[in-house]
Parts: sequence; C-alpha cells; structure tokens
Amino acid sequence: MDHDIIIHNGGCHCRRVRWRVQAPNSVVAWKCNCSDCSMRGNINFIVPSERFELLGDSKEFLTTYTFGTHTAKHTFCKVCGITSFYIPRSNPDGIAVTLRCVDPGTLSHVEIKQYDGRNWESSYNQTGIASSSMTEETNMMFV
Repeated sequence: MDHDIIIHNGGCHCRRVRWRVQAPNSVVAWKCNCSDCSMRGNINFIVPSERFELLGDSKEFLTTYTFGTHTAKHTFCKVCGITSFYIPRSNPDGIAVTLRCVDPGTLSHVEIKQYDGRNWESSYNQTGIASSSMTEETNMMFV
C-alpha cells in the first residue's frame, strides 16, 4: 500500500554510487538463477522507476552490461564493480534494487521468492513478477 511507502537509501561498496528508493519496509525479493544473477548471488526487489532516484554525481560512476535480449540493463559501479541496482528484463519499466545494497535499518521484513531465470518465459508467466514495477493505482486498473 502506498501509505506504507518509506525512503530507503543505498548504493555500492565504494559509495560513489548512491541512490534513494521509495518502497515498503516489508518487500518481496527475487532470487534468480539466470546465468548473471546466479554468478553474482543477486537477490533484488523491484520498484516502479519513478520511485528510484540516483543521488549526486552517481551517474558518472556507472557503466552498463547487457547480453541476450539486451532488455536488462545491468548497471554497476566503474570503481568497485558492485551492481546495486539495474533495469530487469522482467520489468523494463522498473528498477531492481539489490537487497544487500540497501543501507541497514529500514527493511523490517523480506520475503524471498525464487525466479527460474534459466526457464525465463515460463517463470515470467507463473510468478506475476511483472506487477512488481507497477504502482498500486496501476495494479488496480488490471484487477
């Protein structure tokens, strides 16, 4: 619910990439087993892109990696190499925030769900992940 939305801050290891995200203090995070996520041990939660803001001069420290369909934009810090957020293939209208890159103290509960990235299309259809980047108002239009 939108009234449960709070501000979370986070970023990369060297702190040159910093951001602010509006999300509940209780989130559903996705553990994906695609070739990229499984190598990085990535677990993320997804928010609408309008609820994500890069801070300061963070943009100058980012670079992007793509592969496969090139829909996902895997951003990472040029200095320390950490992917603290990216644009996911499942939600190109949203931002996937790396759970472990959120500063401590604002997340009170995390439910981790599995996403079968090795069987991407079937997992996309079965999990409902597409709704993760929609605001509550947008979700209501599809009910």
